[in-house]
Amino acid sequence: MTGEADDSRLARLARALGPAIPAIPPREAVRASAGVALALGLLAAFVLPPHIDLAHGFYLVGPLAASAALLFAMPNSPLAQPWSVLVGNVASALAAVAVLHLVPGPVLGLALAVGAAILAMMGLRALHPPGAAVAMTAALNPDATRELGYHFALAPVGLGTAALVLLAFLYARLTGRVYPMRQPHGPNRFGTRDRPAPQRLGLGAEELEAILRANRQQANLGPEDLSRLIAAAEQQAAGQRLGAIRCADLMARDLVTVAPETPVTEVAQIFRQHRFTSVPVTEGARMVGLIFQIHLIGAPAGAEAADVMEREVPRVEPETRAGALLPILGEGRMDAIPVVEEDRLVGIVTRTDLVAALAARLGSRD
Repeated sequence: MTGEADDSRLARLARALGPAIPAIPPREAVRASAGVALALGLLAAFVLPPHIDLAHGFYLVGPLAASAALLFAMPNSPLAQPWSVLVGNVASALAAVAVLHLVPGPVLGLALAVGAAILAMMGLRALHPPGAAVAMTAALNPDATRELGYHFALAPVGLGTAALVLLAFLYARLTGRVYPMRQPHGPNRFGTRDRPAPQRLGLGAEELEAILRANRQQANLGPEDLSRLIAAAEQQAAGQRLGAIRCADLMARDLVTVAPETPVTEVAQIFRQHRFTSVPVTEGARMVGLIFQIHLIGAPAGAEAADVMEREVPRVEPETRAGALLPILGEGRMDAIPVVEEDRLVGIVTRTDLVAALAARLGSRD
């Protein structure tokens, strides 16, 4: 028994010492590394010439590479948001300069500079680990830091950090990512300020913050991140409740379709007659588009179905699990999804179909 217990402890230790994050997709790894290389290359070439210029404070400091790693490889982290990055680095530089003016000894000066930097960052809610490296860099070069004085916080630290944040913002836009993550809530697609439907239920911001504090995760996640994760988990759980139900089990098969050349006035008549929320547009049996009621508003006189239909719509196959439709129909833009086989329209699944199936499945478990 003792041998088995020892093996179990060793196995747990081995797992504890192994990777703590999921495997990163190669595409994302390339995106992040290319962004870091590009940003630091631009800094070296145009913003901060790679030589020490104590007259103006323009030179590269190592902590900027650590900041770049967070900005480009972990753009969702609270530690990588603009306030944390810029204020964290600048506050650390100011704290280190203040300590070095008061403490002459190199060992004590280094320890107190880093400690003061962390205290300042946490006090300002701007925790950014490279800031500690900024303070250590200053303490390891006390003569140059004292000569620059508090200007050290402006350049190279402030200037270099601001340039990295700007480059991270531009690179995220170019590569299809969102940065900063914690942007003020603007109007939604309906022009109102309601949050997306999946995020309206459940815990409020104060409760989410309390959970993060209780689990000491406020430096790793923000309330917005936790809200999105909870919403995604609940959506996944709802999909699992649908079990093995396929789109073929839910879809309407007796379809009313129109051709691309069908006049919009005729399409409107179909909506009134059948009380549909969407009408597929087909050429023969081939699916070419979908018309929603909203498309008819403001349609010009004489318009045809091809003029108002939406061409790029999500499509699923009959064997697709119904749970996969939840994020598409729950987002709100689509209220019906065509079911196709090799571009041939065979059915339609509406939001009503999905809600009815989920309600039936939940009712059967009560």
